[in-house]
Amino acid sequence: MRIAVFGANGPTGRQLTEQALAAGHQVTAVTRRPSAFTARAGLTVAQADVADPPAVEQAVAGQDAVLSALGVPFSKQPITVYSQGITHIMAAMERQGVKRLLAVSSSVTDPNWRPSNAFFFNNVLDPLVNRKLGRTLHADMRRMEALIRQSALDWTIARPSGLFDHPTVTAHELAVDAADGLFTARADLAASMLAQLTDDRFVRRAMAVITTEAKPSILKLIWNEGIKKK
Repeated sequence: MRIAVFGANGPTGRQLTEQALAAGHQVTAVTRRPSAFTARAGLTVAQADVADPPAVEQAVAGQDAVLSALGVPFSKQPITVYSQGITHIMAAMERQGVKRLLAVSSSVTDPNWRPSNAFFFNNVLDPLVNRKLGRTLHADMRRMEALIRQSALDWTIARPSGLFDHPTVTAHELAVDAADGLFTARADLAASMLAQLTDDRFVRRAMAVITTEAKPSILKLIWNEGIKKK
């Protein structure tokens, strides 16, 4: 299958690209920094910014599916990367006749997501980190989700919980809208998204993904994902 991965140079995009190539897909890695990729069989690197509609359309042309792994750090300023990027991606897909879209969002966008047996997270960390420090980021993710839901594409919104790096795919669970768990390994998120290229269970649905085997330190996760990235 021919797949375009937007945000391919990010940590989730890297996982998607590597796993897709290993599975035998033809992958177009869409990035602003093409020099970060080494040429290899099955891989095409396209330099594009999601704010540039012609460049986005060129990357989408000829694909069978598009995977969006756009990501930016927390900011006090308004964030529009997710909503603006998905607007340009979906417009290009509609013009090019590409139907299958999978886009990374977050469990935080579901108002009912409250992991069980996680009192400190639910009452201290979530309000402080996700609802305050990450307020503008998650607001734009919600705008992105709303735009996707309005489209006529065969879309799936992937909602991981707290993302962390793990070298291999591990045991993980999927659920509609929200899953009862705090963490998601990027390897598991990528594997679950790629599996949906040949599975219609989550077409036009939100797919929550949680890792049930490996677990990171929650304080290290907050440092790496919310603070150190800046």
